[in-house]
Amino acid sequence: PLPMTLTAYHNSQFTILQEADFFFRILLACLCGACIGIERSRRFKEAGIRTHVIVCCAAALLMIVSKYGFADLTDATGAVFNGTRGADPARVAAQVVSGISFLGAGVIFKHGNTIKGLTTAAGIWATAGIGLAIGAGMLVIGIFTTGVVAALQILMHRVVARAEPNQTSHLQFTVAGGSAFPAHFASLIHEHRVQLLDSTATREDDGCVCYTVTVRAPRDVILRGMQALFEAEEVRSVNCQPGD
Repeated sequence: PLPMTLTAYHNSQFTILQEADFFFRILLACLCGACIGIERSRRFKEAGIRTHVIVCCAAALLMIVSKYGFADLTDATGAVFNGTRGADPARVAAQVVSGISFLGAGVIFKHGNTIKGLTTAAGIWATAGIGLAIGAGMLVIGIFTTGVVAALQILMHRVVARAEPNQTSHLQFTVAGGSAFPAHFASLIHEHRVQLLDSTATREDDGCVCYTVTVRAPRDVILRGMQALFEAEEVRSVNCQPGD
């Protein structure tokens, strides 16, 4: 009989149900990545739903390839090893764990003394791990970790941030043309020794000055600062956003 070709042999290793299982793992990985990306997208972060979906999907695919993609290995004589000799099923997956770091580094931004994107970068790294777990067939642990990571992302902004003695906030306020920096707000910063991480001032077309300051201080001090800005007659508008 004619020897079976490598392609035919490889295709004979997986039944239709096994192929369907691979499809299911990849789709489930996409769903898990979306669950984590939704929270990041709602906070207008650089890496949102699409990034997390693609990371988790690709990690699952690479894990499947790492485990099952070497069934057609042969030696010099053409004998098939069935993937049991000369193949390390972890070598592709190991590169995902270290290689995903370059994508995480791409969403970390340093501006002045502030650093943004650390939480998003850590989430991308965790998403890759979830994709590897689902691709390996560990569906329960992958889904459970998805819930844990998504819950932590939310709780870190609602509970942990309030429990910290200091928090970072980005304040943006517009002062009417010709007016100086609000005196009461400046004295509040000096009195409580608020850490001023970054500040910019931009003059608009109508003569008003838009200030953008990043401060790190206790929550009650930040609230008092906002109250001082609201009460200042020369301040036209006030906007405050929590840090990453």
